[in-house]
Amino acid sequence: MSKVLKVTKGLDIKLKGEAEKVSKDVASEVYAVKPTDFHGIFPKLMHKEGAEVKAGTLIMYDKYNEHTKVASPVSGEIIEVVRGAKRKLLEIKILADKEIKYEKHEPKAGNREEVIESLSTGGLWPCIIERPFGTIANPEVTPKSIHISAFNSGPLEADVDYALHGRDKDFQRGVEVLANLPSGKVHLHVHSQKNTSDLFKNITGVEKHTFSGPHPSGLPGTQINMTDPINKGEHVWTVKALHVAMIGKFFNEGIYDAGVVLAVAGSQIQKPAYFKTTMGASIKPLVEGNLNGNEDKTRFVSGNVLTGDRIEKSGFVGFYHDTVTAIPEGDEPQFLGWLAPNLDKFSLSRTFFSWAMPGKRYDLNTNKNGEERAFVVTGQYEQVFPLDVMPQQLIKSMIVDDIEKMEQLGVYEVLPEDFSLCEYVCTSKQPLQEIVRKSLDQAKQELG
Repeated sequence: MSKVLKVTKGLDIKLKGEAEKVSKDVASEVYAVKPTDFHGIFPKLMHKEGAEVKAGTLIMYDKYNEHTKVASPVSGEIIEVVRGAKRKLLEIKILADKEIKYEKHEPKAGNREEVIESLSTGGLWPCIIERPFGTIANPEVTPKSIHISAFNSGPLEADVDYALHGRDKDFQRGVEVLANLPSGKVHLHVHSQKNTSDLFKNITGVEKHTFSGPHPSGLPGTQINMTDPINKGEHVWTVKALHVAMIGKFFNEGIYDAGVVLAVAGSQIQKPAYFKTTMGASIKPLVEGNLNGNEDKTRFVSGNVLTGDRIEKSGFVGFYHDTVTAIPEGDEPQFLGWLAPNLDKFSLSRTFFSWAMPGKRYDLNTNKNGEERAFVVTGQYEQVFPLDVMPQQLIKSMIVDDIEKMEQLGVYEVLPEDFSLCEYVCTSKQPLQEIVRKSLDQAKQELG
């Protein structure tokens, strides 16, 4: 048995509303591609409103990276192009056919160049994320390794084993294709308790690492830091397990299959469960008639509550998300505030009595229980931050835009999601993920 890498620093936020492992087929009438899902790209449309597309038809590309092309998840008609301030492209809405028609491809995987070209023309290149900086991978860079996380650890996130059940053949093929891209190995990260099926046990062509411990054990940043740390001048690529299976099916059958099994969870959902649908689906048919209480008092999140994107009930699931979460809005003041017993609140410290009930699940809302205040040294970040990086000092260097200090303190190792728990426990209520994203963009611009 391989050595188990134990994550000792972290925190499992146990929320009510975990999805029951029962799958239901749900189709959405309208699907959307959201350019905002793909950080750092300058999107250019390839079709106008009224155009007919198939699943796998390229509909958008990045002006500054010709290999970054995004495909339609379904066949149908482009019915609306939604723009925001300064004509920023927000959504491309597609009215889906009742039966999906697929664009046929003939991908080649004889060498690295063929794989890159096939992934690009197939609309699958955005599946690959590059570290440092957390942008879509640059094909002109050869990474030292590729990392695949086979489990989630965030609050109420989908069970990857369950969501990918029966896709062993596609996943294996995806691994074989990806092995053409790095100079080194493909790493597969599994969890000693979360990966209980046979899905990942027989995968070949990877270096497998087994983890245990709380969130953020499932984040690529934690896994890479413990197995294959990034030094200055080095690059690693990461691919979600679902996207590995998508790549595999593309090379096995020549189609862009955007089918996904989503976990719809949270205390505002009456019957949390899994839904078989397609990427970019509207969440409306997933939650309609399945809410506890007033939908106006519900926060809908594409992704998990720590790192996901806020969306409306009529919103769409993000490209990189396999979970939809619904929790109560925290827009009502509490009588006596922190002076009350607060038996239903969760805290890392012993402010509330949650420390005495380690197995309890909580119905938490979006209330931050305070406002932004002086940034003080508390030692809280270090309790939940397992990377070999000094989080408080790194954040301070980011706040003052000291790029040289950022480099010295490990900016190449982190992405905003790695600071999500720090943000959650932060007494100073600092928007850490926003600070990290802004600083990484600045560092990328100046350091390349």
